[in-house]
Amino acid sequence: MRRTLTRLALLLLAAASLPAWAHDADGDRRGGNAGIASVQLGPRPFFLVNEMNDSPLKKRLQHCAASRESYRPTLFSIGHRGAPLQFPEHTRESYEAAVRMGAGIVECDVTFTKDKELVCRHAQNDLHTTTNILATPLASKCIKPFTPAAFDAAGTLIAPAAAECRTSELTLAEFKTLRGKMDAFNPRGRTVAEYMAGTPAFRTDLYAGPTSGTLLTLKEAIALFKQLGVKMTPELKSPSVPMPFDGFSQAAYAQKMIDEHKAAGVPARDVWAQSFDLNDILYWIKNEPSFGRQAVYLDDANVPADVPTAEQLKAYRAQGVRIVAPPLWMLLAADTSGNLLPSQYARNAKAAGLDIITWSLERSGILADGNNGSYYQTYDSAITRESDMFRMLDVLAEQVGVIGVFSDWPATVSFYANCTGQK
Repeated sequence: MRRTLTRLALLLLAAASLPAWAHDADGDRRGGNAGIASVQLGPRPFFLVNEMNDSPLKKRLQHCAASRESYRPTLFSIGHRGAPLQFPEHTRESYEAAVRMGAGIVECDVTFTKDKELVCRHAQNDLHTTTNILATPLASKCIKPFTPAAFDAAGTLIAPAAAECRTSELTLAEFKTLRGKMDAFNPRGRTVAEYMAGTPAFRTDLYAGPTSGTLLTLKEAIALFKQLGVKMTPELKSPSVPMPFDGFSQAAYAQKMIDEHKAAGVPARDVWAQSFDLNDILYWIKNEPSFGRQAVYLDDANVPADVPTAEQLKAYRAQGVRIVAPPLWMLLAADTSGNLLPSQYARNAKAAGLDIITWSLERSGILADGNNGSYYQTYDSAITRESDMFRMLDVLAEQVGVIGVFSDWPATVSFYANCTGQK
């Protein structure tokens, strides 16, 4: 009897751990995604709530955590490369993790192979840091072979380890033999193994083993996203090779990304095509207006001096751009009391009639130790705790009015959106 009860308990526990991926026919009418009935947030959002300083926002989120029994997918939560805080980016496993955490939209960054097939990678030339290529025979095809770090007699680094490997050097069949790993490298590596072992301490290699890290084509990613019931935000990445590439023009590249969604029967309303190149956005607006309507123009400003003016933002809107996507630092400022405020850019973008998406939360490691990098450059002085992410989200949602937030760990954004009524 005890053995039977034990087996029953194990079966029930296993069943409870499975994601509820039952489709709901009226998911679109609620503005969410139909593929997951109840998401799995894990402990992190609740850890962050408990870590907050006392405030009305903390009380609201605590009440939500105590009273809600389930959470739903939300379009406000966008899986940035999947869930790369812990899973190798742009892999099946990373995408599935993002969806389980409630991301209603998931990103495939799009580039192409030697035979002009579209695949999901953050850059055409990042295979040496995001896959195991250097540890395979395909390393011989890298445009820049691995060179070990060089040190002087005192052990001081005089030349960092380096490599460059491109998808455009591989056929699709070759690309598909690779496995994804955490995006990182060790500049002090003397061997390929040392070079590949550079994952930051705030991430993990736990999900980057030899049987995981499944790379996907854009077609495979679209099929997966349809199966999971989520919407899509493909980003057309700038090629590392001169265009046209073997007759493949930039316009043909931009068109092919849209065509693969159309061929899969994905409606334009479920796709937010992205690019850092305004010409790509204008191409879609002119040639694929149903997709161009919600194309996302990514802003590549690196420092405050690069931020577009109010006149430039009005010009974007006049050309048909409806959505801009600046990094976090362009939307937030801090006052002398440590309060977070909307930036002038944020006010200008809204005044120009532009919707705003932003990137990327949960990407900068431990926040409480300061020096949080470029994403926080305009308001780092106001960030003192890990839980300040909820303060950021609240200003972005309630004062800036963003329509979505990219995150490397979507559960945090999904929890906030569920608790505050974001769609």
